[in-house]
Amino acid sequence: MKGRWAALTEWLDHRTGVQTAVRQFLYEEIPASSGWHQVFGSVAVFLFLTQAFTGVLLAFNYAPTPGEAYNSLRYILTEVTGGRLIRGLHHWGASMMIVVVVLHMTQSFLYGAYKKPREATWMVGVVLLLLTLAYGLTGYLLPWDNRAYWGTVVATRIAAQAPLLGPYLTRLLGGSGGIGVVTFARFYGLHVLLLPPATLFLIALHIYLVRKHGVAPAPGDEALPRQQFFPRQVFKDTVAIFLAFAVLFLVAVIVRVPLEQLADPTDTTYNPRPEWYFLFLFQTLKLFTGPLEIVGSVVLPGAAVLALILVPFLDRGQVVKVTRRFFAAAVVLLAAIGWGALTAVAIASTPKPQPLAKIDYSAPTDWMQLSPEEMAGVAYFRQENCASCHTVGEGGAKVGPDLAKVSIHKDAAWMIQHFKRPSAMMPGSSMPPIQLNDAQLNSLAAFLLKLTPGNATALGNAPDFATAGALVYQANHCAACHMVNGMGMKMGPPLNGLSKRHSLSWVEAHFAKPGELSPGSLMPPYALSPKDMENLTTYLFSLPD
Repeated sequence: MKGRWAALTEWLDHRTGVQTAVRQFLYEEIPASSGWHQVFGSVAVFLFLTQAFTGVLLAFNYAPTPGEAYNSLRYILTEVTGGRLIRGLHHWGASMMIVVVVLHMTQSFLYGAYKKPREATWMVGVVLLLLTLAYGLTGYLLPWDNRAYWGTVVATRIAAQAPLLGPYLTRLLGGSGGIGVVTFARFYGLHVLLLPPATLFLIALHIYLVRKHGVAPAPGDEALPRQQFFPRQVFKDTVAIFLAFAVLFLVAVIVRVPLEQLADPTDTTYNPRPEWYFLFLFQTLKLFTGPLEIVGSVVLPGAAVLALILVPFLDRGQVVKVTRRFFAAAVVLLAAIGWGALTAVAIASTPKPQPLAKIDYSAPTDWMQLSPEEMAGVAYFRQENCASCHTVGEGGAKVGPDLAKVSIHKDAAWMIQHFKRPSAMMPGSSMPPIQLNDAQLNSLAAFLLKLTPGNATALGNAPDFATAGALVYQANHCAACHMVNGMGMKMGPPLNGLSKRHSLSWVEAHFAKPGELSPGSLMPPYALSPKDMENLTTYLFSLPD
């Protein structure tokens, strides 16, 4: 058997040279000083492969057109098995990749790994850093939510300020007529079709150059016996890759990636903010106004990139130990302080949002279609702790039946009598009577009648702010004049899309003095407590258009 295997491997090696190439790769000699500080390059390559793999998985269910992109992403998050994890790995992997690439560049800079004959290796690394940032920029628009749309508006306006090239860049990015189908198609094309092959080519070139010139040795390392890449350095790279993936996996599982409402070009009140790794540039732009704006948007970033590329030619001195590279350490320290300070100021200066609960559109939002009465029923369902005895489409055996099964549904009148006298309606039932009034019991029945095996989990996940607001809405009989989701009366205007017509402060003032803001209004004033006012307005502002 061994003889046949040896013959097969010899045949493959003779025809392809793979075995010899792998052997040369693994057993290449590296300096004795090589160690843990040189694992960042391998981790960066692994993270790129992770991004490529998860990107392919997302593409299987992603529709690359505005509007449909948003719906397909919601489908991935709510319907595709593991969809939320895949998106989390892709989203947070982008941030981790930028961090690791920056750490790799910093380590190379501190150790002087850009000096002769490794100038080209360094410059290729700088281009790879720029491509990594380009992934973040082009991928930002693809969810097509409000955050992505308005962030891209800012990015295209910055590109338009480039001297001479501004108009051409605007047309290239499809932003001359506003952010739309053309912009989306070009960002998607760059993100999926152009950047990956360019990155693969440059990674291969970078590794080739590293192998050609060897890993940069520490001064005085030449006299020490060299070591082989396998097994010691391979072990360290593998451990670093494992730790990086463990952190990425935990973050993807624990931290939910935000998804806001569908992009709304008319929402001019939205405060756009880029991803965290571009916040420093966003804050820099604020330091320059008027004619000097071009300095922050083009001149300073361009000078920084040019300085990075020219580092090998600006520092042509002899390589010294890292502990003696005081100037290089000072440059890194100042850059870190500047980046951190600008990022912190950008975060601190972000306008405080209105005190409205954020809706997580990455989760099922079937609850948004419920009427206020049905939503109040969700609150009573939780208040009475019905889930302690009943399942709601989630499987598992409990004392009572699954309330999502249509076969057990009766009409509302029967349900109300059952809530009041369970044993009389169902002899032998151990369910205690529910101590709610008829209107409240009717709301509970309305919610239960809405349940099906397909929507039970989504409806059961209605956020607390919505159920609390619906209770206030019902308690104040708002349905006697207004319609929500097609339910109610038409004496007053429908409340769907209220957030697009009025501000939060206007709505609060209108509750207190309706006649002043709406002359001739029949609506009486309401003296709601601050908590009830917050719950009601938050609920009303979450209603779909």
